[in-house]
Amino acid sequence: MAEAANKARPEFRNIGIAQISRYRLPWAGKVSILHRVSGAMMFILLPFVLYLFEQSVTSELSFAKFSALLSNGFVKLVILALIWGYLHHFCAGIRFLLLDVHVGVSKPASATSAKAVLVVSLLLTLAFGLKLFGLF
Repeated sequence: MAEAANKARPEFRNIGIAQISRYRLPWAGKVSILHRVSGAMMFILLPFVLYLFEQSVTSELSFAKFSALLSNGFVKLVILALIWGYLHHFCAGIRFLLLDVHVGVSKPASATSAKAVLVVSLLLTLAFGLKLFGLF
């Protein structure tokens, strides 16, 4: 009886910064975090998107300026990141709506739908990226 009282109890603490690289997050958790990241990215870059829209519709001169801006490689990469953010946020949002109505709530189905969200959003981003960079 005394041995059980002296035995050290395990401590459960939150994950520290040093442990993040060793922690294996499930696919559903990765999709959830990326959903938040893509939403934040779209919100933060909203002024840039509105500026691009304003440049494209004001006049012919501003559209020419817009076209010249889009020929910049860095701007294309930012737009590609926005495309990924929108597509991932959209696909993950559909997944979360289905989870809200209790479709695919089991652990294997949830992992499968999370992987499907990642694959579909990346394939769509690849297709839009190829079009953005003029490869077709």
